Amino acid sequence: MSAQTPTPFPHIISDEKVAFDKSELNAILGVYGRFVAAGDWRDYGMSFLKDVAIFSIFRRTAEHPIYRIEKRPRLRNRQGMYCVISMDGQILKRGHDLRIVLRYFDRKLIRAVD
Repeated sequence: MSAQTPTPFPHIISDEKVAFDKSELNAILGVYGRFVAAGDWRDYGMSFLKDVAIFSIFRRTAEHPIYRIEKRPRLRNRQGMYCVISMDGQILKRGHDLRIVLRYFDRKLIRAVD
């Protein structure tokens, strides 16, 4: 039996994915929890891609998201890396600080008392 040299396999480069960190998820889930308690939202989904992290908010499970909260680090030095996007793709709020961007939802939670 002859000795064989090991076959080199190509090094697999792991793709870095953009994700929300713990404090960002805390802020997002805090807003989400208030709307769930009010009965407005029912479900959410998260996607972590190469250039964007998305937190999608659904009114019901089997429909398109009514809001998307996105983190795009590439826009950090421009308009800001956080944004809230509506169901039709319109950017509702954009900024550098997630907590300020999430204030958009504070107006939605205020209701008139009959």
